[in-house]
Amino acid sequence: MASKKFIVEVEPAIEAKDGKPSMGPVYRSVFAKDGFPPPIDGLDSCWDVFRLSVEKYPNNRMLGTREFVDGKHGKYVWLTYKQVYDKVIRVGNAIRACGVEPGGRCGIYGANCAEWVMSMEACNAHGLYCVPLYDTLGHGAVEFIICHAEVTLAFVEAKKIPEVLKTFPKAGEYLKTIVSFGKVTPEQKEQCEGFGVAIHSWEEFLSLGDDKQFELPLKKKSDICTIMYTSGTTGDPKGVLISNNSIVTLIAGVHRLLGSVDASLDSNDVYLSFLPLAHIFDRVIEECFINHGASIGFWRGDVKLLIEDIGELKPTIFCAVPRVLDRIYSGLQQKISSGGFLKSKLFSLAYAYKLRNMKGGKKHPEASPLSDKIVFSKIKQGLGGNVRIILSGAAPLAPHVEAFLKVVTCSHVLQGYGLTETCAGSFVSLPNEMEMVGTVGPPVPNLDARLESVPEMNYDALSSKPQGEICIRGDVLFAGYYKREDLTAEVLVDGWFHTGDIGEWQPDGSMKIIDRKKNIFKLSQGEYVAVENLENVFGLVSDLDSIWIYGNSFESCLVAVANPNKQAIEHYAETHNISGDFEALCENPKIKEYVLGELTKVGKENKLKGFEFVKAIHLDPVPFDMERDLLTPTFKKKRPQLLKYYQSVIDNMYQKINNRHFVEHLMCVSKQAFRRAVGIKNTESAIGITEKKKGSRVEQKASWIGGSFTKKSRKQGLCFQVPIN
Repeated sequence: MASKKFIVEVEPAIEAKDGKPSMGPVYRSVFAKDGFPPPIDGLDSCWDVFRLSVEKYPNNRMLGTREFVDGKHGKYVWLTYKQVYDKVIRVGNAIRACGVEPGGRCGIYGANCAEWVMSMEACNAHGLYCVPLYDTLGHGAVEFIICHAEVTLAFVEAKKIPEVLKTFPKAGEYLKTIVSFGKVTPEQKEQCEGFGVAIHSWEEFLSLGDDKQFELPLKKKSDICTIMYTSGTTGDPKGVLISNNSIVTLIAGVHRLLGSVDASLDSNDVYLSFLPLAHIFDRVIEECFINHGASIGFWRGDVKLLIEDIGELKPTIFCAVPRVLDRIYSGLQQKISSGGFLKSKLFSLAYAYKLRNMKGGKKHPEASPLSDKIVFSKIKQGLGGNVRIILSGAAPLAPHVEAFLKVVTCSHVLQGYGLTETCAGSFVSLPNEMEMVGTVGPPVPNLDARLESVPEMNYDALSSKPQGEICIRGDVLFAGYYKREDLTAEVLVDGWFHTGDIGEWQPDGSMKIIDRKKNIFKLSQGEYVAVENLENVFGLVSDLDSIWIYGNSFESCLVAVANPNKQAIEHYAETHNISGDFEALCENPKIKEYVLGELTKVGKENKLKGFEFVKAIHLDPVPFDMERDLLTPTFKKKRPQLLKYYQSVIDNMYQKINNRHFVEHLMCVSKQAFRRAVGIKNTESAIGITEKKKGSRVEQKASWIGGSFTKKSRKQGLCFQVPIN
């Protein structure tokens, strides 16, 4: 059977010359071999996406929110496309009544909700720049974005208003109107008056434009519709300028892709909106749903209640980040292991049988209908019963989690890759292609992709296994970084956007993300370390939920901070008679030794070089989180912040390593002297190390004891004093 190929070459490779690295061939999706999909008729702007659907599907359910009755959340209550349109017109008139003209900037700050979408659509209607603010960012970043984008009016979730008020008086230079998605307290009104800022409740604001009718300006494809700030792993957020054209091009590409694999969206699809609308991933998914007259239901904002929201909404498409899917995976594993021997055995047999058939090329509904009915139907029901596509993005999904969910959820589990600068999905894996597990699939059929060699990291785009920096070209690309032409010029070269991610083409044309270009540093012995690649390797240790690896040019080895898996560590402790609660276990030297052993084992299996192994580890029972500013809202590690937070831990690990190296060095040097002192040839039989506290110092005594000269050598043993903290 000929192997499948999901890409076609459209331009040849370019050899290295004039100091420029070589570049691999230009490829595009096989679904675009005869050209990119043409723009959808009449779709020139994001406003057209919504407006045309209102005309076509006026009575379809559009936005759903769970009703709150008698202190409990009940069923979803829906607004139709026409009802949403009528409110959007009122919101737009109210914005203009406040003096904001086309081209002005409106901020939106808060968790996903119906009001968020209405505010966004009002911006689309009047040619305003919609400037989302991450609802996980603190007031420092919010203040920066308000001032940098010159936001004059901000829509704010009621509970976030105190955060916005912290940005004054500085933000007051630009921000003149605040609109709460809920109510406003008298204290807040008083505070705003003091800053010379108007503040309105949602209902009060809507009435501001009721006696006015502003004409909607003509909108062009090239117009900017949003400035989306990327939270960034370093420095201030960057304002990514996204045009109408980028979004309507992406919609056409997604339409072509899903149609080509028999998974098209239609007006009956239902989407659970819980990933931040302030991020491009969720924004473009919702635009695609609106384009098809489909339904969007909002979660309640609590990840612990997410499964309950899914059960009530019964979505057909579920988009998530790996951390959420990891939780679902862990929960299912726990249920399986606690179900007793018989159930566990039945599950394992059904899983192995279906997985084998899927790997053999059978589509998932045909791989084992009996297993689906008897064993996996409960898992499908746990996700509402209607999910047909689960899409993971924003970070890598572990291959074992991806394969497991493909089998047990009875739905297509797809992994995608993209950036804010590429308008989200640039690559996505395809349904029923098990060979694509662990990859992000081939390019979406609306862009070109190529690899550029990175010689300093030994990545060659022209080798038999092409590896290099992923570069993307096409109408989906951003228009530049707002007020940062210098940064734009760095990443946008000759029409190609340089992503900073290192990819590897697979034989079938899918892309595997293997590294990050910028996260490379040199150890003191001159060896380069590609840290993200190592984290991907060490991330295979199932006892760890997350790992951050650190090294620098003043040290010769790597250290790590990891979040251990509570269940796995407690199980190991129990089977090895190690007592203590989870926090105590994380401090226990035996547990650290075990985890280091597992890391070493995985490192050897993956043929890592000696300097790439981790030499010391700190186990933090508290997962890396956004509250401590250790992760971006898309769960990427903030490396400078991680270093700042764990600096003392890092220093302590290196001090202990260096002291150990010093003692070992002294031991090696002194063996010759010891041999002469005791008059023997073999002094290798034992090494004893003892520690004794003396005030603020700890003395470490090292002595060698050999053969029949035990007593004598003990008297003549060589001792060294080494400060170790």
